Amino acid sequence: MTSQSSAPATERWVYFGTYTEKLPHVNGVAEGIYRAKFDSNTGALRVLGVTSGIANPSFLALHPTLPVLYAVSEASRSGGEIVAFALDRETGALTELNRQSTYGSSPCHVSVEAAGQFAFAANYVTGNVCLYPLAANGELLPASDVVQHRGSGVNTSRQEGPHAHSVTIDRHNKHVIAADLGLDRLFVYGWDATTKKLVLKGTGATPDGAGPRHIAYHPKFVYAINELDSTMSVFRYHAERGALDLVETVSTVPADFSGVSYCADVHLSASGQFLYGSNRGHDSIVTFAVDEASGKLTTLGYTSTQGSFPRNFAIDPSGQFLLAANQNSSNVAVYRIDATSGLPAPTGAVFDVPTPVCVLFV
Repeated sequence: MTSQSSAPATERWVYFGTYTEKLPHVNGVAEGIYRAKFDSNTGALRVLGVTSGIANPSFLALHPTLPVLYAVSEASRSGGEIVAFALDRETGALTELNRQSTYGSSPCHVSVEAAGQFAFAANYVTGNVCLYPLAANGELLPASDVVQHRGSGVNTSRQEGPHAHSVTIDRHNKHVIAADLGLDRLFVYGWDATTKKLVLKGTGATPDGAGPRHIAYHPKFVYAINELDSTMSVFRYHAERGALDLVETVSTVPADFSGVSYCADVHLSASGQFLYGSNRGHDSIVTFAVDEASGKLTTLGYTSTQGSFPRNFAIDPSGQFLLAANQNSSNVAVYRIDATSGLPAPTGAVFDVPTPVCVLFV
C-alpha cells in the first residue's frame, strides 16, 4: 500500500460508496467502501483497498474537522444504520468507531454540519429524517430527533408515501434541506443545539410527479434534480428564513430522447457558472450554464458517462476533473472540465469499481 507521505503531492484520497447485496433495484457485487488515490494533475486513479463489514454503504460524508468518515448502511430488511469510521490520513484505512440505528429502512443519504456537532440521515423507504449529536471524537450518539414525513404524490407506483432521499446542509450552515421524492417537496429544517431537535422552517414544491432527489446550493438559489421526470427545478433560496420560491423547471435529457431515464445527482461548479446532473438510462452528465441574476438554466450539452446507470458523481477539489460512478457497469469514468465552456471531456480513463454509488474526495 502506498502511503500518502510517499505519494505525489497532487494525489488525494477518494472513497467510493457501493452496493454489496442484491436488492430489488440493484445487483450489488461490491465488498464495502473502496479507497483510491486520485492525481489532480494527471487525472489518474489508483484503487488501493476496500473496507468491508458494512452492508450497502451507498452514501458517504466527512466530518468537517476530524479524520472521520460516515456511511449509511442501506438495509431494508433488518433496518438501516449509520456508521462512523476513523480515517487514517496516511494509509486511507477506515476503522469502525460505532454505529447507530436510523429508525427506518433504506437510509440513502448522510451529511454533517460545518461545526461538527450534528449529523443527519434520510431513510428512503420509511420517509423519515434523523438528527444525531456527535461526540468529541466524531462518534455517533443515538438519534436525538426523528421526523416522519407524511403524504403521497401523483405517481402511484413511486409516490405511494414519503421517500426522503437526501438531507443537505446549506452554505450558511443554518438549515438542512430534505428532498422527499414521494411528496414532491423540499423540507427546510433548522436545528436547535440545546434541545437537539429539528425545527421546520419552510417547504418548497416541485411540479407534481417530479420526484426531487438531491440538491445543490448556489449563493442565491437551490437546484433540485428530479428523479421521476428527468428535470431540474430552480428555487430562489431565502436563507435567513428558510423559504423557497420555484423559479423554473427544465429537462435534463434531450427533447428527442424517447427512452426511460431517471435522474440521480447534481453538483454546481465552484464558480457557480455551471450546473451538472446525472441521467440514469440516458447515461449522461448534462451541463447547464447558470444565469447569475435569475438562476435560470441554459442547456450546454450532454456527455456520455461511458457506462450504465450513473449514480453520484463528484468534482475534485481542484475543480478540473469530474468522476462519474456507473452503478450497473461497475466502473468510474474520469473527465477533465473545460474551464471556459464548463463541459466535461472524457480523459479516456475508466476504472473498475464494483457497483459504485457515491464518490467522496478527502
